[in-house]
Amino acid sequence: MVFSYYHRLDARRRKLYEASDAVQALPLPRPDELRLRTRRLEASLASGSRPSVTRDAQTLVDTLCESLRVPSVRVEVLERRPARSGSELHGLYEYAPPGRGSARRRILVWMYTARRGQVVAFRTFLRTLIHEVCHHLDVTLLRFPESLHTEGFYARESALVRALLGEDERPDPKRS
Repeated sequence: MVFSYYHRLDARRRKLYEASDAVQALPLPRPDELRLRTRRLEASLASGSRPSVTRDAQTLVDTLCESLRVPSVRVEVLERRPARSGSELHGLYEYAPPGRGSARRRILVWMYTARRGQVVAFRTFLRTLIHEVCHHLDVTLLRFPESLHTEGFYARESALVRALLGEDERPDPKRS
C-alpha cells in the first residue's frame, strides 16, 4: 500500500518512494548505551530545563549517529510550539542539499505545547526527535536525495523508538 500522494509523484520520486518504503528498520548498534541516554533525556524533560533537554537530546543524537557512522546533526530544543489553524509544529529537519555542506543541517524540536504551554509528554517528544533523526538518516545513511514520508519511513521511526525504549525485546515464549 502506498500513501495517496504517491500517484502525484514523477517517475524519479516514485522510485525514491519505493526505495524508502522497502527499508523497514535500521540497525541499532550499542542499544544499552542508547537506552541509557534515552532515560537521561526523559529525566531532563521531566525537569523542564531546556538547557538540560537540549544537552541530552544532542547527546542521544550524537551517540546514535556515531554508532551508525554518519555525521551528526545539531539539535535545537525550542520552547513553545508554533501553532496555526489548530495544529502545532512538533519538529523540523533542515538539511542542505548534497554538496552544500552538512554544517547547515539541524533538527528543531519544541518542548512545550502551543496551547497550554505544558511540557510535552516524553514519548511524544522522543517520537518527534527520532522522526526528525530518521529524515537525517535517510539522507546520510541511506543516501536518499530527499526524505519522503512512506510506510517504510514510519516503520523505521517506530522501530527506533521501540528499541530506544527497550520495547523491542519480546519475551521468549519457550522460557515461560
